[in-house]
Amino acid sequence: MTVNNRQFFQKIRILDPLSGIDQISDVLLDQGIITHIEDNIILDNEQTKVIDGTGLILATGLVDLYSSSGEPGYEERETLKSLSEASIAGGFTRVGILPQTNPVIDNSSIVSWIKSKTADSLTKFYIWGGLTQNLEGVTIAQLGELAQAGVIGFTDNCPHGNLQLIRKLLEYAQPFNLPVALVPTNVELRGSGVLRESPTSIRLGLVGNPEIAETVAIASILEIVSLTKTPVHLMRISTARGVQLIQQAKENNLPVTASVNWHHLLLNSETVASYNPNLRFEPPLGTEIDRLALINGIKNNIIDVIAVDHSPYTYEEKTVAFAQAPTGAIGLELALPLLWENLVITKHLSPIELWRSLSVNSLKCLNQEPIKLQVGQPAELVLFSPQQSWEVKSSQLKSLSSNTYWLDKQVKGKIIDF
Repeated sequence: MTVNNRQFFQKIRILDPLSGIDQISDVLLDQGIITHIEDNIILDNEQTKVIDGTGLILATGLVDLYSSSGEPGYEERETLKSLSEASIAGGFTRVGILPQTNPVIDNSSIVSWIKSKTADSLTKFYIWGGLTQNLEGVTIAQLGELAQAGVIGFTDNCPHGNLQLIRKLLEYAQPFNLPVALVPTNVELRGSGVLRESPTSIRLGLVGNPEIAETVAIASILEIVSLTKTPVHLMRISTARGVQLIQQAKENNLPVTASVNWHHLLLNSETVASYNPNLRFEPPLGTEIDRLALINGIKNNIIDVIAVDHSPYTYEEKTVAFAQAPTGAIGLELALPLLWENLVITKHLSPIELWRSLSVNSLKCLNQEPIKLQVGQPAELVLFSPQQSWEVKSSQLKSLSSNTYWLDKQVKGKIIDF
């Protein structure tokens, strides 16, 4: 968060994924600017607030590549104000808003409205514009108008079955030099599948969604990217084979980046045995082989970004049979502590690797300058206590929705206000 007075963090662990720094230092902030990072700072101002850094982490603010806002249109799920509060509570100082609001973000007027509405927000919001009118995958949206209005990139946030349309979209979007995010899913192969096709889906009596529904789509998109040379971001990668295809594309110098939903790094299809509707995702949770491959993809920079993909729904919307539940879950307040506890503490990822995939790489995908933890830079920082435990209760969440698998569970790790 950005601070506005003198604060002294004594012997605190600082994480800067840009420079790779992970060390214990003293840090002094003055009027929202980082003025000193030293081994032993001697204070000369009694008005300075002193914070004991023992067991705490001071790091650059996190950046969520894409999440959903209920407002406008679905304010009972989430407002822009509650979305900001949830993001700050989870350590995310910047958040990309997906276009499936009501009305959808496919014209400059709705972009201007959201910008005006969030002008004084503590969170810096980036706005994704639709690729096609009404996100219907038929007619290309006014991309020039959206670019001029200040969108961060283009996406329909849903699969496109028409490969000719994808080619035209990439050709038309290329001159704007803005990210184009695509959902790699072959809808025909997916069918009505709600769980990764495997012995588990058969055992649970749920229609399987085959791995090839994702991989065929990835391969098709990559062939078109090879032709058009338009940079593309692949959203929500969920399979081990998908990671392999993206690795090959990067080795061939194709302009492609990719992200994974944070749930897919922590859970696998076996978790769905509870039939908890908050575990209904698109793409679905994969096998344990998929999960480990995705973690390895993050570690080796094959998968660039861990996306929160915060998707709020009301209790009534989610309290239905598993197969009928809308896909997605909230996560802005939960992603960092759960990823830290389950991936960093277990040494699957280093602290720098986790922070890089939640901040530096997110901004690279958006063609934005990274946040810097350096002297002279604005203090866009978060204070994280990895040992602080808390119980996830709907009454304690800043989000208006509580559709999460971790509701009423204990979580270790919390962002501290300073």
